[in-house]
Amino acid sequence: MARRPLPRILSNGSASIARSRDMARTAADSATDVLHPLITITRGLRRLAAAGRRKWVGTPKDRRGPLLFLVGAVVLVMVFLPYGPLLAFVSLMGAAAWKGREPKEPVDSGPDESQVQRLSSLYEALVPYFSVPEDPSPLYAHGGEWEKAFEAYDFDADGRFQKLSIRYPAYFTDGEAESRARIEQLLNAKLGRGREYHFGWDEEGNRLTVTVLAPLPTDIAAQRFVTSPGETVLGFTDETGVQRTLPVLDGEEQRDAPPVVWRTGIRSTEPHLLIVGQPGSGTTSLVRSIALQALQHGDVLIIEGSGTGDYACLVGRSGVLAVESGLAGALASLEWAAHETERRLISANRARQAGHPAPEDIKRPLWILLDRPTALGHLAAADGREDPQSLLQVPLRHGRAAGVTVVVAEQFDSLGALDEVVGQHTRARVVLGPATPAELQDVLGLLPRTTPTADVPPGRGYARLGSGQVHRLQVPATPDPHDEATSEAHRRAVIALLPERTMPADAARAGEATSAATRAGEAPSAAAPAAAAPTTSADAPEHAGGAAEAVPVEPAPGKAVPKETVASEPVTGRAPTGETIALETVPREIPQEQIPADAAPPQVIPEAAEALAER
Repeated sequence: MARRPLPRILSNGSASIARSRDMARTAADSATDVLHPLITITRGLRRLAAAGRRKWVGTPKDRRGPLLFLVGAVVLVMVFLPYGPLLAFVSLMGAAAWKGREPKEPVDSGPDESQVQRLSSLYEALVPYFSVPEDPSPLYAHGGEWEKAFEAYDFDADGRFQKLSIRYPAYFTDGEAESRARIEQLLNAKLGRGREYHFGWDEEGNRLTVTVLAPLPTDIAAQRFVTSPGETVLGFTDETGVQRTLPVLDGEEQRDAPPVVWRTGIRSTEPHLLIVGQPGSGTTSLVRSIALQALQHGDVLIIEGSGTGDYACLVGRSGVLAVESGLAGALASLEWAAHETERRLISANRARQAGHPAPEDIKRPLWILLDRPTALGHLAAADGREDPQSLLQVPLRHGRAAGVTVVVAEQFDSLGALDEVVGQHTRARVVLGPATPAELQDVLGLLPRTTPTADVPPGRGYARLGSGQVHRLQVPATPDPHDEATSEAHRRAVIALLPERTMPADAARAGEATSAATRAGEAPSAAAPAAAAPTTSADAPEHAGGAAEAVPVEPAPGKAVPKETVASEPVTGRAPTGETIALETVPREIPQEQIPADAAPPQVIPEAAEALAER
């Protein structure tokens, strides 16, 4: 069957339609050019009418009558004057034409002389890094054109760089951290020190974008953050670094801030945390902030190696199992924590084998917070005793399955004394205070995309959770409320977060006396045995699920203590499940030459065993 030809209007209709559109567009442009004065005058009349209406609405009612009389008088005068109406019409059209004109867009005249000098100087400084002799047409060359290298630039009111986009040749090794670090160090010096810059490397497009970062807020104090169980707020960062915000109180006002949230628990990939910093950088404040957040849903065991009493405000509080600053108490508490971790693992394994859910006594999280444990390690080495860090192997290796979280805070000068197992299992890292790129690389495993400044406020640093990116961090202000240098607002904020006291009044006073003596550098007196002894399982609440343990008794100076006197028999305790658990204590003998000759005979405290039996 032969095909019928298409109608002529359909065969070449597209060309006709295109020509018609061009003609209509040309006619419209011509009409716009011809009628442009009329359009301008109409727009001006509309704007004048709107201005008159606003003037009439804004005039008080008692003044509208005289205003009408004045306008009527002017109109009457213009009517009776020779050529008055014509002059009024011409004046009105002139005012409408002036009011209806479109303002011209400001023309970008480019950078001024000082800005051109800064751009040229920066271009010349980048030539040795972005050029090679083999390049036939180099993008960077001495005396070259900086306009081709710098695609976009922005200056602030002081004439300093605010944002800069740099092109670099494809053969530059932007995939190597050393090469990027050299460029970032140069730009930090040339763009102006004292500010933090973010470097955005686009390896695919061979572009580097440098942006000046605003300083992180330092006015966020300790408070109850809106988080779910298992989430801990380490601090706050930039809005572009995270995908969520939290409402925070800044005095009486509430605003949203982007947090750095650390997730712990069975599903966590980074169950333990390592905090490193310089003295006065805020590591203790971060540990105190973590402790206050952990006490909402768990129990806390604190080991303080510095012995300055920075955690005295937590002594005797609900959920605080112990706050130890001595070597004997730290060893006893960590040994209990290791046994508690094993007990939780056994209970969870038995429940899984029987097809039952996990028991309630192992669901409550246990937090082990250690501040400067290497100081206790030096004391243990001098005394010939076991390093407290060796007792962290079980909580670090099996803490995630048992609901046990370990947080270690240490300073840079003692970082090499940390046990190897601590570095292997603390995949969440925080660095506070000033640090060199080598130190940041050693702790975080990756250099941040920003340049640290020399002078940083307390609590400022970087955080990296596992294999994620490095975030800028500002720790919420959580100072010691007993410190005289603490402001009243921060003191009230921390005290409002403290749990209620569970220790009796006499024991609480003894604990305060002990902490005061510790701050003064004196040994605890024998009049406060309850506070001097480590509050391990005897002082732990029933929901801790731990077995009872012997309370170590410090030997009195003067004579050696035989092995039979110090924990010679195992102590049994009853767990919340009704199961009797026995823990064999390790005997300790003190050498004769280490005890003065005029010391009193040893004393044994029977009240501790009675308290254990009652619990």
